[in-house]
Amino acid sequence: MIVDVHAHYHPSAFNQALGRLTQGRVAGGFPGQPDTDEEGHLQQRLEMMEQAGVGMQVLSPAAGRAPYGADEAAAIAAARAGNDATAELVRRYPAKFRAFVSLPLPHIDASLRELRRGLDELDMVGVNLHCSALDRSVAEAEFEPIYEELNRRSSVVFFHPCGNGILSPLITNYGLGAAVGTSLEDAAIVLHLIARKLPAKYPNITFIVPHLGGPIPMLLDRLDRQFSMQQRELPEPPSVTARRFYYDTVGHGSAAGLLCACTAFGASHMLPGSDFPVLLAYETYTRTFAYVREVALPDGAASQILERTAPTILKLG
Repeated sequence: MIVDVHAHYHPSAFNQALGRLTQGRVAGGFPGQPDTDEEGHLQQRLEMMEQAGVGMQVLSPAAGRAPYGADEAAAIAAARAGNDATAELVRRYPAKFRAFVSLPLPHIDASLRELRRGLDELDMVGVNLHCSALDRSVAEAEFEPIYEELNRRSSVVFFHPCGNGILSPLITNYGLGAAVGTSLEDAAIVLHLIARKLPAKYPNITFIVPHLGGPIPMLLDRLDRQFSMQQRELPEPPSVTARRFYYDTVGHGSAAGLLCACTAFGASHMLPGSDFPVLLAYETYTRTFAYVREVALPDGAASQILERTAPTILKLG
């Protein structure tokens, strides 16, 4: 069974609460794409899953749609609205959907309460963290209570870019936020986690990074040479830590990118993702997964990536 770990869902109650949190700066969803809880959208989604051979989607909000904001009450309301509405879809289709908990960052105590509610009461399979919250990397020290709780629970964290062009005018001024900036966010969160030694400090957490890890698979040897293990007092070479993470297959059909990532990380540390419904603007949902079987990967690698890794790490049976 293909378990799509990277699928977005924006129910109407969440969109409304998010609009209040952001004072209308964030649009409610993807016009023309099936990302909401409208019945027609849900049926389109289910039909696409059937056609693509996807047995289950794990749901979370897309770039720019995390319930993060300075107004604590509004952030809590948005996170709860999104989690409740997503949990309702999971209850309606328990064999088809699971979800990651969204947190009202940067408000740590409120986030811990919502984390516990999402995992204990709503039966979610892990936590979604966007790569930064109010322009602070979520690897910073103030967010460590989140990792402490995830580590205590031996839980999963799924990262996602914010779509902020990595806060660089060298990206944003050239309109490269979606084309390049998101992949650089993916790489940055991997490097921030390594630099702050969080995987060693919290070894029971399963870390999932999207989009093949951005440029990380091409940089492992360079990191070992120029991101000094001794100078930074790292417990192991950066490449070893990077290989402890898991990476999804969202790569816009790039055979070279998938082969590079599989060579760098191994098939057992890769799992299927789609960025649903984002890639529907460029390819069919079926195509998003079919390309994995067409790349010249080692024997058995495609089946490992598409069918075995995700159910194992998400403990889906």
